[in-house]
This record gives sequence, C-alpha cells and structure tokens, in this order.
Amino acid sequence: MLMHGFPDSSRLYDRLVPHLAGRLPVVRFDFLGWGRSDKPSGHAYTVAQQVDDLAAVADALAAGRTRRLVLVAHDASGPPAIDWALDHPERVARLVLLNTYYHWTPALRRPPAIALYSTPLLRSAARAVARRLPDLDRRLYVWQVGGFIRDPQVREAYVERLYAQFPAARPAFWALNDELPHAVLSRRRRIPEMREFQPPVRVVFGTLDRWLNTRVARQFSVIFPHSELRLLMRAGHYVQVDEPERVADAIAAP
Repeated sequence: MLMHGFPDSSRLYDRLVPHLAGRLPVVRFDFLGWGRSDKPSGHAYTVAQQVDDLAAVADALAAGRTRRLVLVAHDASGPPAIDWALDHPERVARLVLLNTYYHWTPALRRPPAIALYSTPLLRSAARAVARRLPDLDRRLYVWQVGGFIRDPQVREAYVERLYAQFPAARPAFWALNDELPHAVLSRRRRIPEMREFQPPVRVVFGTLDRWLNTRVARQFSVIFPHSELRLLMRAGHYVQVDEPERVADAIAAP
C-alpha cells in the first residue's frame, strides 16, 4: 500500500509502480481531499481522518483476503501510517518509511513553503496572497516541489503533473499545515509503543533530503527494534522519483 504526503498525490509513485510489477500486488490511493479523491467542502482534514482513510482501504483489502500489508509511507503519510501500524501490528507484514516523519525531534526541518504555511504568524498572509495571486502561488509550488526532484529531465513533467491536482487540494493542504506542529509534538507519547513494535521496519531515505534527513532516518532505525536502514546516496526527498528501481528493490526484498 503506497501512501503520499503533501503537497502531492498518489501520482508521486508513477515511476515506482512499474518496478514492482510481478513482484508484489500494489495498491495506491489518494487521501480524502487530494488527487482524484473527493474533496468535501468544510471537511476536517486531519491526520486522524487520514488514519480512517487508510483503515477503509485496508479493510476493503482484507475483505478480499489481503489481510497483512506492506505499508509504504512517504513524507506526511508517516503519521497516519505509523498510527495505524501501532494500533494494528498483526495486520502489518512490513512497514517501509521513505523520507518521512512521525514525532517531533530536533533533526526535523520544514521546507520553506511548508514553514510558510504552517507558521501561525505567517500562514494567514500567505494564504491571502495565494488566493489573490494564483500565478505567484504556482511559482512557489514549482520552485519548492521542483527542488525535491534531482533530474532536470524528470522534474518539469513531474511537477506539472502534480500541480495539476493541487489547486483543488488547497483546503486539505492548509488544514494539515494548521495541524502539523501539534501532530508531531503529540506523537512523542507513542515512542514507547514504537520501541515495542514487532513487525519488520525498513527505513529507506534519500541522503540529499535536507529536511527529512539522514538524522531522522537513523532515529527511526534506533527506535524501531526490528529495523533495517537503507540510505540511497544519490536521491533526495522524492526518493521514489529519483531512484524508483532501488526503492522498489527495498520495498520488495524479503
């Protein structure tokens, strides 16, 4: 099960999925408010709601006899994926963490656009500018998300593909940014549960990511007792875009 963060969608895995063909059955979905999923007006877009989305997909798969899942979390899907995994360890075959986060740690860094939209003193003004100057908002998106992709020949087409779905996802993006500081601080209380988590965990991080960096990766590998750390030296934050074949190998390896 492949899960996306923000400000993107399940299309982030377009380059990865072909490398998993014939190795593992693959499901990817857009969280409510993102990509091709519904975007109900006035909905409370929160991590708890994303846990519910994940649970709904997992339960649908369980009805089809796929009960134990390989969960693949990237970026902001770390909190809902790890929450669900801690609550349902018997349903987790493996947890794979791709340049993601869960609880607050001094190692975490926010990309500039995320800092802009999640800092209380800045976010209202930033959102007003986004509404009044959509071209400037688009340029900020292209600059920030483009910086997550290593190869210029991949970058332009990929950013356009992701941005095409982003304007309709702004309510979810803004709501999750509002919750972000509390979401990471409150999850420190679950660190003891992480230390007792029995399913295998594979931590796969691109080393060029300045924000969800190798310090975060190493902390995950220390906290989870049955973990394996794989650092991909030529990949950045969008590790599955930069090195899709190597990430597929890490996901599918026994």
